[in-house]
Amino acid sequence: MNTFFKYVITSFFLIVSGFAFAQIPATQHSYGISYISGGVGEEESVAILAEAKQWPLLLELSQIENGRGVWIFGAQIKLINKQQKVIFNAQADGPYMLINLEPGDYSIEASYQGVEQKRTLNVKANASQKISLFWK
Repeated sequence: MNTFFKYVITSFFLIVSGFAFAQIPATQHSYGISYISGGVGEEESVAILAEAKQWPLLLELSQIENGRGVWIFGAQIKLINKQQKVIFNAQADGPYMLINLEPGDYSIEASYQGVEQKRTLNVKANASQKISLFWK
């Protein structure tokens, strides 16, 4: 009987820990820069927003649809350094993208459904920031 309870408890913790790790999408890389993209579903969104404090940049992507703001996925995000070289190029898998950038000045070129936006960005050491990109 004692072995049975150990088996049940061990199984429970393995299942629960699997759910905890599944909440945030896997880290990916573009041009050597790590990023996490997602936010589809409440659990994943909450996990990404909690993780955002540890990353230099959080992009938040949305658009107007039927008169109200809605989250989007599929935007193409490019980051360009001061030397005008593309250093990051990835498609967003959800409304949030965490990007691990070194301190410095960058340009963001974001495209969604053929509409492009450009922004400048200054990443500071030991600081995180959120940039909201909104398509009309």
